Amino acid sequence: MLINQNRLVDTFMELVKIDSFAGEERSMADNLFSKLKRIGFTVTEDDAGSTINGTAGNIIGKLTGDPTKPTLLFCAHMDRVAPGNNIQPQINHGVITSDGTTILAADDVAGIVAILEAVQTVKEQDIPHGPIEVVFTIAEEGGLNGAKALDSKSLGATFAYFLDTGGPVGTIINQAPYQKNVEFTIYGKAAHAGINPEKGLSAILVAADALRNMNLGRISLDTTANIGIMHAGVATNIIPDQAYLKGEARSLEPILLQSQIDHMVHCVQEAIRVGAKLEVAVHDAYPGFNVPITSEVIKLAVKAADSIGLVADIHSAGGGSDANILNSRGIPSVILGVNFKDVHSKKESIAVSDLALSAQYVAAIIENA
Repeated sequence: MLINQNRLVDTFMELVKIDSFAGEERSMADNLFSKLKRIGFTVTEDDAGSTINGTAGNIIGKLTGDPTKPTLLFCAHMDRVAPGNNIQPQINHGVITSDGTTILAADDVAGIVAILEAVQTVKEQDIPHGPIEVVFTIAEEGGLNGAKALDSKSLGATFAYFLDTGGPVGTIINQAPYQKNVEFTIYGKAAHAGINPEKGLSAILVAADALRNMNLGRISLDTTANIGIMHAGVATNIIPDQAYLKGEARSLEPILLQSQIDHMVHCVQEAIRVGAKLEVAVHDAYPGFNVPITSEVIKLAVKAADSIGLVADIHSAGGGSDANILNSRGIPSVILGVNFKDVHSKKESIAVSDLALSAQYVAAIIENA
């Protein structure tokens, strides 16, 4: 099966130039809607955008096929992180980068174009296939909000593949963490820092005491934690009467996740002094998943990898993706590596050869189902 590499690269270069942030995916959604329709998919757009006050919903394509074969779902997300406006891609020695002033948005345009090229190749070359579904989600970055708003009951997928991670093509992520977010608001007492500081109670000092005793970073092989946001104070001559902290914890094991959150809350509670007050809010960000290596979704991915000379590498990941949501709704889902590098940075890149190999891998999964 031959992938049209020139078309693949042209599509990538076209799509990364379309500004497409979370909640602002209208132009990208319209483009992908048209592309799927031209390939022969029945295409719809859901109302997920209304749930986040966005400009577009998730794009859902369905292609009929042999009903005796499993229904395969392929997914990638349309949004990107900043700075991602006015991306100017360039190719040097077979590697695509931006011009250095923005990200490249290979995360996740690489996944999108691999899916598009694969299904187009299957159609053009009359490769026998079962039913195929494609979902391009909105607002993955910062909360998986497009997938959360997706009506998964409208899908007929037997299982799903998400093209949304680094690592060599052939990487199969079968396990990803649960995440909880935690917010602390510490209330102290304001006073003039030069005239009567004794009458004040610094919320910043309370926060500092809490953070000094808090285990953060790599907690264990399965668990991480971070305080990433802090707001406090209004002027240098005022004892700050309020401090706000926001953080997260992630773990492959729910029990370890809850233990870490409890520890973080305990550290702040212990730091509260007489006269200070504390408000705590803990939120579930997304559920984790663990797809057994004996599952059909992984067996097919391994079989397809072997058919094109790839070595499948099955392992866990430390980040969440839309696959977390679909797994929680009963659709066995794994994440496939597309080998983009330095994502979320101005050094982001992807090799043309990896783009082509990703498309070939998706086509091989379809062919071997």
